Amino acid sequence: MQLLLGFLLALLIAFLAYKARSLNKSGAVAAAFTGTIIFGIGGLAWAILLLTFFITSSALSRAFKKRKAALEEKFSKGHERDAGQVFGNGGIATFFAALHYFYPNEPWVWVGFAASLAAVNADTWATELGVLNPNPPRMITNLFKTVEKGTSGGISLVGTLASLAGSALIAFLASLLTGNWSLLPLITISGLAGSLFDSLIGGTVQAMYYCPTDKKETEKHPLHTCGAETVHLRGWKWLDNDLVNFSCGAFGAAVALVLYFA
Repeated sequence: MQLLLGFLLALLIAFLAYKARSLNKSGAVAAAFTGTIIFGIGGLAWAILLLTFFITSSALSRAFKKRKAALEEKFSKGHERDAGQVFGNGGIATFFAALHYFYPNEPWVWVGFAASLAAVNADTWATELGVLNPNPPRMITNLFKTVEKGTSGGISLVGTLASLAGSALIAFLASLLTGNWSLLPLITISGLAGSLFDSLIGGTVQAMYYCPTDKKETEKHPLHTCGAETVHLRGWKWLDNDLVNFSCGAFGAAVALVLYFA
């Protein structure tokens, strides 16, 4: 019965998100699948964490549109999330929700789930709010080097504080829902670590491209916003932003479990 209710709730939310243009068709199907697992197996507490991530990240993606419009040419995708983005951000959380079916009384499963969402929430908040920083970001691999806003691997004080806040929100709810406040610093730190790991991968091995017409670095491929064909600049061609986000959630969960069992 809980799985059926989870499916109906996930279907409803995916439909509403599609109508609100927060998800495209493939994203809505993927969200219905991940939501069914998380809502149906995990239950209310798990649903609250997932919805907190989805609602806040969607709201921030739409906020300050005019100020962020000039940066859209750098990102591979827009605010309408597709299946790749849904699984990239929620794949690890879905995995831990599935584990909860086999280990229903193990608190470490909840820790891994919450930390993965804290990491992707931290990364999303950093991306969406960090670009509002009046000063240019600096490369995480070389803090003496400034880069254009929106550049993968670029970090700033504003972005890092936003990342910390996004992680802390998930950590706060994860602690409140379980009554275990020792999880607050653990999950907050893990989420921030996942976000920074995302920046590190983005600045080193993520596939990046170059538009010869606009003479700008971008994640877009094969075509840039201007319509010109982009050429490979650096990084592993198979490692796109969706896989980087997946790695972000995985790293956050891994750090949390190491700290939990330490």
